Amino acid sequence: MPLRGRLALMAALTVGIAVAAIALACWFLVRAQLLNSLDDSLSESTVEPGRVVSQVRSGECRPPGERDPNPFSAVVQVVLTSGQSCVIVGDKLDVTGSDVAVAKRERRVSVHTARADDGTSYRVRTTPVAGTTNAAVSVARPMTELDESLRKLALILTLVGGAGVLGAAGAGVVLARAGLRPVNRLTSAVEHVARTEDLAVRIPVEGDDEIARLSRSFNSMTAALASSRELQQQLIADAGHELRTPLTSLRTNIDLLVRSEETGRPLPEEDRRELLASVRAQMAELNALIGDLQELSRPQTQERIGITGLHKIVDRAVERVRLRGPHVSLRAEPVEPWYVRGDASALERSVVNLLDNAVKFGDEEGAVEVSLTDGTLRVRDHGAGVPAGELPYVFDRFWRSPSARSLPGSGLGLSIVARTARQAGGDVELRLPDDGGGGTEAVLRLPGAPVPPPDEPPPA
Repeated sequence: MPLRGRLALMAALTVGIAVAAIALACWFLVRAQLLNSLDDSLSESTVEPGRVVSQVRSGECRPPGERDPNPFSAVVQVVLTSGQSCVIVGDKLDVTGSDVAVAKRERRVSVHTARADDGTSYRVRTTPVAGTTNAAVSVARPMTELDESLRKLALILTLVGGAGVLGAAGAGVVLARAGLRPVNRLTSAVEHVARTEDLAVRIPVEGDDEIARLSRSFNSMTAALASSRELQQQLIADAGHELRTPLTSLRTNIDLLVRSEETGRPLPEEDRRELLASVRAQMAELNALIGDLQELSRPQTQERIGITGLHKIVDRAVERVRLRGPHVSLRAEPVEPWYVRGDASALERSVVNLLDNAVKFGDEEGAVEVSLTDGTLRVRDHGAGVPAGELPYVFDRFWRSPSARSLPGSGLGLSIVARTARQAGGDVELRLPDDGGGGTEAVLRLPGAPVPPPDEPPPA
């Protein structure tokens, strides 16, 4: 059943239950009121005690052939302590134990429902007969009028309840159709996106209800997907552009070597060594570029996330950079112990990228200052620095400063640093030093994590 039908059915069932409860309560209240009214009319009926006593003593309640006027089809009968009864007016009724108890003076009055020999139900009120101790008189009236009134009331309540249920079902259909109209628009938009992969679809948002929130969430999702697709396409285009340059140079150098071999005219030894060195450098550049692309495309898994010491990562990264460039002067201040939650290998790669970047763009002496205080890692070089207008773009993929395009690199190092910092719950920025001494300062901030026990060293 569609959602519209389920909503209409729920509305009809809810109204039906409410109407049924109200109808039952109304029927029982009216029935109780009619019974009280009938009981009051029975209590106002009187029978002459002398006539009852004389008839009881004579042994006959009604002489043969004598019939008193009975406009209301009432019944008057005498009940003896033995359980026998004789009718004065009307038809004979069944005698109950409560009637006998009244005759014996064990009860003051008895009000109940009894049935005549012809099957008619009567409302009976039994009271003791004054002047005698062995008889009571029962006055009864038929419940035909009461039952007929209750049947008419039940019919009216049923018709009104049925009309209410049908009206509630119709109103539920109308309200469901009106309320689900935004959902239908959202469904159409989702089907359109699934069919055409058009992520430019936007749903008009009206109000602040749940449907509006759902529409805004869908618009945000499609916008994020469109942005992700655009970034993916841009990444592919940029990667193709970056790969084309070393591949073209590599192909040119190899072609020169092959042509030299095919023509039998060997190149001078020095030129040959330069070509081979260029090929080796281009292969290394391609290898670094592919490694950076793999790092950016690698999803973060929970198995690789743990609590690790950032101070130990910084120490290892400094030693690695020193091995790569012995001429580099790394002035690492004593780093404070600081534990973070993240991927240890990714964090170490990010710190190495920051150090490599500082060494590459530092001054000729290669002086780089490294410090770690309260989870804030600062890497400072003393080179020419990054122009203020280029700082907003330094973390974009494949972005390279015009002055750095002649230097080796893929333009992905700082992008990897920014991605790793976000995954660890921190941030990174590149800025000009506050002291105005020139160069560039990279600041990496990572939130702390619980310190592991001394007997359980953090994972490397």
